[in-house]
Parts: sequence; structure tokens; C-alpha cells
Amino acid sequence: MEHTITIEQIQNFKGKYPKQLWYLFIVEMWERFCFYGMRGVLVFFMVDQLLLKEAAASLQYGAIQAFVYAFTFIGGIFADKILGFKKSLFFGGIVMILGNLLIAFSPQTLFYYGIAFSIIGTGFFKPNISSMVGELYHEKDPRRDAGYGMFYAGINIGGLLGGALCIYLGKNYSWSMCFLSAAVVMIIGLTTFLMTKKHLGPIGDSPLLNLTKGKRKTKEIAVYLGSLLSIPFIFIMVKNTSFTDYFMYTIGIIAVLYFLFEVYNLKEITLQKKLLAAFVFIFFYFVFNSIYEQSGGSLSLFAKDNLDSSLLFFNIDPNIVNNSSNSFFVIIFSPVLGLLWLWLAQKKLEPNTIVKFGIGFLFLGASFFLFYYTRFFANSKGVTSLNLFTFAYLVTTLGELCLGPIGMSIITKLSPKRLFGMMMGLWFLASAFGQFAAGKLGAAMAESNTGTTLMSKLQSYTQGYYQLAMYSIVAGVFLILIVPIMKKLMQEVK
Repeated sequence: MEHTITIEQIQNFKGKYPKQLWYLFIVEMWERFCFYGMRGVLVFFMVDQLLLKEAAASLQYGAIQAFVYAFTFIGGIFADKILGFKKSLFFGGIVMILGNLLIAFSPQTLFYYGIAFSIIGTGFFKPNISSMVGELYHEKDPRRDAGYGMFYAGINIGGLLGGALCIYLGKNYSWSMCFLSAAVVMIIGLTTFLMTKKHLGPIGDSPLLNLTKGKRKTKEIAVYLGSLLSIPFIFIMVKNTSFTDYFMYTIGIIAVLYFLFEVYNLKEITLQKKLLAAFVFIFFYFVFNSIYEQSGGSLSLFAKDNLDSSLLFFNIDPNIVNNSSNSFFVIIFSPVLGLLWLWLAQKKLEPNTIVKFGIGFLFLGASFFLFYYTRFFANSKGVTSLNLFTFAYLVTTLGELCLGPIGMSIITKLSPKRLFGMMMGLWFLASAFGQFAAGKLGAAMAESNTGTTLMSKLQSYTQGYYQLAMYSIVAGVFLILIVPIMKKLMQEVK
């Protein structure tokens, strides 16, 4: 394939952002609309329409989300080694659209089939755009962080719209429309990608261009077929969450062994130290997610029953607030926090990445204290303040902003280029395990509710949030204490 534009021309851009960033931004925005829209309705739909018990719905939510991120790891490896980012993304997008159309056709009967398609599709779609964003920049380009920051805001515009619209359509019109809307926006995203991919030049091409066309085709078709054949297995594992447990533990052990094998293979002690530092970040990202990701699970069920619908002067569905407030706050505060870091950097006071991670955990802990504190604002029926709940989300978001955008960037800085795919995969895998643990924690909250009233639900859920707050704060303090050790491992990387 001859490209009219070279990688040097792309990386040699003037101004603050490369134009390719905007195309990727739009494609990812629609994909996130679809993803967050789906994520926001999963638990609600399972309890409300499939009539699952809350604990069972939380476990299935954890399983579905865990598979999405675990397949992101697998999809990332296939994209790195065989398909290249562009083909991987196109294939993933098509499969996601099919999954949403299946559920839209008959939400109650085809739900799990559609979900299995969506899991595979997201796995091929999601890791690739963030990898391509990294390639728009020269390795030493200081603008890379700004690029990821902007990209992060785009993801959240999609999350805001999807989180609000899908649950709104499902609750007020029909569940078919809810899932259909997710398919439609995905079609828009994919069309945008097809129209703009020529501007990406060689970024995301097949890594097998050295092979003959026939050989390359055979390998690509094998990947497509293999992933479609895995759909029935995913279907079985999502429906039966005890199978998910075995799958996750197995993939966890394999991933860690594979990581250690690659570290050992590097032979160079400086590179090895950096990778170990990256692993510490990945581990704490897992811990962060298992607490933070209550938003799609237990907090969604809490919002369903235990919140009033008045926010400041507005009357608003608490589930819409639960699904969208995080994205809303990211869009507002992401630039503010970016400017704050820059200002601190000029004063030579900017905290390093490890301290930022620690601060992120402290904010997360504070927000879960606020979720716990809603129990003191409840009326006799067990319905509590949406205002306090929303404020808690604001605090959660500040925690996420200390950690999310810089996390990906630090992983790419600490990893040698040929291990990018694997390390990005581990980052997503940490998410998968976080989701998996979040589902288990949410299920434990639901099970601790022995009563049948909204009051007993309020008590058991808020008690759970109190424990999560404690875990968070311990993790934050620990991270700040290990700064000297981490600095030694990271060497010159900031």
C-alpha cells in the first residue's frame, strides 16, 4: 500500500494538535457513546426486564465488563501482530453493530447473544484508537500528554450523551430503541473512520506487509473466524458467572507469567526496572477500578431505588445522573486540572505521577465516604438526596482525573516500543479485573441486604461504600509512601 502521507509528515505538525487527532476523536466519541450507553443500562435492564436478583445482576455485570476488557487485551495482541490497527478497528465496529442490532430486535430473548457479539467487537475496536493516538506524536514530543488529554475529553462527550440517552430511551420509550440508538451511533462512527482513514498514512497498517498477500489474507481470515467462533463460549460464560471466575483467574495467571517472561527476555536491567514500575501502576489501576467501577453496578441499582429526583432546581432521573455526571464533570474539570498541573510545573511544584496516583485514591476514598454519608440524608422510606450523590460523583471524577489520562501515557513512556501492545493490553486487563472485582463487591453489598425494604437496601449499600472508602485511602497513603522506591525504578521517566 502506497500512502500519500508519511509518518514524518504526520508527526511534524504545527500548532498544538495534529489534525488526525480530531478524526480519531470523533470515531472514539461515537464508540464511547455506544459503550457507556450499554454499560449504563446493563444492570438496570437485567433487574428490571430479565428479573434477575440484584446480586446476580451485579455478578453478570462484572462478568460482561471483565470480558469486554479482557478481549481488549486479546484484540490488542492480534492488532499488533496480525491485523494492524485499521483492520482490527473496522472488524470490531461491524461486530459491535451486529450485537446491538440483535438485542434491539428482541431485547428480552436475544440479550445475551447480542452482548457476546458486543464483547468481541469492543475487544477489537477499543485498544486501537488509543494506540494510534500515541503514534501521531514523535517519541520525545512534549505535546503527547495534551493530545491524550484532548482525546480523553472526546471519549467523555460520547460517554455523557450515551449514558443519558440510552437509559432514557429504555425507561421511557422502549428497550429496542435504546439498543438501536447504540447501533446507529456506531454506524456513524465507523463511516467517519472509513472516510478519514486515508489521513492516517501508514499508522495502523498491517504489521505483516512483508508477507505475500495470500499468506497475509490467510492469517487475517483465521483471526476473524477464530473470534467469531469464540462467541458461543462467551455466551455460556457470561450466562454462568462461575465459569467467568475460572476464565479470569486463568487469564490473570497467564498474563502475569507472560509479562515476567518478557521482562526476563529484555536482559537489560534499566529497561527491566522501568517495566516493573509500569507493573506497579497497572496493579494500582486494577485496585482503583474495582472501587471506581461501582458506578455501572451497585451505584446504578442504588440510583434506581434510593434517590429522589431533584437536582438543584431540576427534576431529573437519578439513573441519568448516575450514568452521565462523571463524563459531564470530566469535560468541565479535565482542562482545569490540566492547567493546574502546568501552573504547578512552572512553580516547580508539580507532583510526580506516583503522587498523582496517590492523590487520585484519596479523592476516590473521599467520594465513597460521601456515598456512605447519603444514609444520613434519607427520609423514612430510605430515599436520599440526589444532590449529595451528584457531589460525590464530582469528587470521584477529580480522583479519576489524577490517574486516568496520565496512566496510559506513563505506561507508553515506561515500555519499550515493541512491547507497547502487551503493556496497553495489561493496562486494559487491569481494567478487566477491576470490573470483575467491582461486580463481586457489588454482589456482596446486595447479599448483605437481608431486609426487603428500601431502607435496608440503603443501609447495606452505604455500609459497602464505607468499606470501599477505607480501602481507597489506605491505597492512596501507601502509594505516596513508596515514592522513593518508585523513583529509583522509573529512572529518568517523569
